[in-house]
Amino acid sequence: MTKEKFSKSFTPLEITGTRKKHQENKFLTGFTLIEMLTAITIFLLVIGATMGIFISAIRSQREILTIQQILDQTGYALEHMSRALRMAKKDLTGECLTTAGQYYNYETNAEKNRIRFINYEDQCQEFFLEGNQLKERKSSDNKASNFQSSSLLISGNFQLNSLLFSLSGHSQSDDLQPKVTIFLDILGGNQERPPEIKIQTTISQRNLDVLR
Repeated sequence: MTKEKFSKSFTPLEITGTRKKHQENKFLTGFTLIEMLTAITIFLLVIGATMGIFISAIRSQREILTIQQILDQTGYALEHMSRALRMAKKDLTGECLTTAGQYYNYETNAEKNRIRFINYEDQCQEFFLEGNQLKERKSSDNKASNFQSSSLLISGNFQLNSLLFSLSGHSQSDDLQPKVTIFLDILGGNQERPPEIKIQTTISQRNLDVLR
């Protein structure tokens, strides 16, 4: 095609208009519905995964804090009980250990969730489980009949599934030094699945167990 024929076929105005239409079509090109839905789905998945990780981290932190609180509470309670039980004395009159009797060092009940003894201040004292709570009480003297009101050793926010006292060498019929083994099963926190901790410790009486 010659230059003359080309110019006759397409005038400069027509060529300019064609270019403009082509450029307008470029700007009018957008996202399809499928592309929009795909982008929204990916965005929601990313947000959901991020929120899941965040919630899981909060739950883990809350559980760790609860476990730490349980350990702090039980640590104090066990230290308090251990100090008192280690310094226990023989009941020379039998007025504190009314079931075990005279010259015994410790006494437990049938369920083994209570222990009674004479403390270093010559007071009748006991630790016991009541309503899923660890409590203690003391008498004004060495008699169980004069027990005063009880008090909590562990916060009411935590519950004891079980409390057991196991005795050995506490009577006059053996040659063993008195020992008390304490077993605690404690449940803590208000979570849907609260953490549970089991602790066991053994305390040996400090005073030499001498036959009378």
